[in-house]
Amino acid sequence: MATQKDAHWFESVARYLGDSYLKYSFTKGTKQEIDFLVEALPLVGGDRVIDIGCGPGRHCNELAIRGYKAFGIDISATFIEQASASAVEGASFRRLDARLLQDEIELHGKFDVAICLCQGAFGVMLDDSDDLDVLRGAAAVLRPGGLLALSAFNSYFSIRHHTDAQFDVDRGVSHERTVLRNPAGEEMETDLWTGCYTPRELRMACSIVGLEVVRIYGVEPGKYGLIEPSVDLPEYLLVARKPL
Repeated sequence: MATQKDAHWFESVARYLGDSYLKYSFTKGTKQEIDFLVEALPLVGGDRVIDIGCGPGRHCNELAIRGYKAFGIDISATFIEQASASAVEGASFRRLDARLLQDEIELHGKFDVAICLCQGAFGVMLDDSDDLDVLRGAAAVLRPGGLLALSAFNSYFSIRHHTDAQFDVDRGVSHERTVLRNPAGEEMETDLWTGCYTPRELRMACSIVGLEVVRIYGVEPGKYGLIEPSVDLPEYLLVARKPL
């Protein structure tokens, strides 16, 4: 059974970061983000949730603590090892390339909710088709009527505010050089690429894979709310439903 489509640039980043990933400020809003999703989707007791691009498992563990059955997948062996080591009761993890999720027949229709947050899989692109493959996988594993909550970086915000990065207008990809710090405190300069979107593009992508858009919010990590999309908020939170 396939677990990896091909080598992905993010794997080396995850290996270098290790435990220090959870020291970055964007990871500190886990509880607030789950608070919002529980109310806004809403989630109900006993829901089965898949976290696509789960990283070290912070959202899965928070969901499991609240009584949901949480299953996380990530391309990074490093992150899956961390997630498994810290797993709470009700949370489980598996190394799996999100681009291949659609091929995992035994998972089709098994989940009430899918989440894909903080560019854990969607937007961490190599090819233009990668994000559609992630969406196809999410659609495949949801039961009819199941919900997807997915964050995507805002193209308008990137152009207006992300001045340290280069924005490829043709591809809608932001590229930046940044410095990473590993658990030993050592630093490494590296490249990061993020696929960016407009709400219209997210709606079109959902239409292609057979998902119905419920709502698109404007959000930032740790500050999710019922806010309309804005050029001044870095991310969108897409909520979509698999048709009955």
